[in-house]
Amino acid sequence: MSKNKQLREMLARREFVVAPGVYSALTAKLVHAAGFPCMYMSGYCTAASTLGLPDLGLLTMTEMLGNVRALSDAAPIPLIADGDTGYGNALNVMRAVREYERAGAAAMHIEDQMWPKRCGHMANKHVIPKDEMVGKIRAAVDGRASEDFVIIARTDAIAVEGLPAALDRLSAYAGAGADVVFADGQQTMEHISEVPRRFPSTPCMINVGPLTPPLPVSELRELGYAIAIYPSVCIGPAVLATQDALEKFKETGTPLFAEPEKLMQLWKFFNEFLDVPAYNALEQKYKY
Repeated sequence: MSKNKQLREMLARREFVVAPGVYSALTAKLVHAAGFPCMYMSGYCTAASTLGLPDLGLLTMTEMLGNVRALSDAAPIPLIADGDTGYGNALNVMRAVREYERAGAAAMHIEDQMWPKRCGHMANKHVIPKDEMVGKIRAAVDGRASEDFVIIARTDAIAVEGLPAALDRLSAYAGAGADVVFADGQQTMEHISEVPRRFPSTPCMINVGPLTPPLPVSELRELGYAIAIYPSVCIGPAVLATQDALEKFKETGTPLFAEPEKLMQLWKFFNEFLDVPAYNALEQKYKY
């Protein structure tokens, strides 16, 4: 079954989808190994991990697509990918959808910010007119090769125009054919509860980011959400752990796992996790 179809069936069964954020092929493999049914690629984490820069519209579509391919190839679970603004007008959106779909994403979200966009949990955002975004959503729906590819319409209007305007925008985007609606930058329980209440028959996605109250998965499910994404769940701990390890190395002159026993345990685990024995067997099979 295709990854697009897998995600479609999860939504059809009203199965609550928890998608940890991934930013590299290794984290994609780790999320799959942990048993999660889906993963999420954010622009924030892609910008940070590939460029070492903030999410301020500095990434190109080509750079985003490179990460989509790497993540999708690394794990057999659906990938929800950040499609920014679609990288231009409605025609650019059509191309972006086709490219993301070919690259292996099962879904992508497109937002109504002006370019250059920024992370949905950052200040100083601006949004395009609602009718212009409606056209872009229609183009996204028409541009996909398979109806199983999930189009997610995101609005950043809560911070700019307020909750009522954001809900009005999402209603228009759903009417234009979006499969899932997504209000980013939610900061209060009113924001969180009102979106799924307003759209009981349309799947709703929530970004559990720094500004959003960190409700447990069970409560988000009860509120009526269909998908919850956690962009920083992998990159945050990785950065903190690496920073701590480097500080200790600088202080002591001895890296962690320098002891032969610990180093061998890590080496063995890592090689098994990356399927080194299977690749060794293939080398033997095809050697000359």
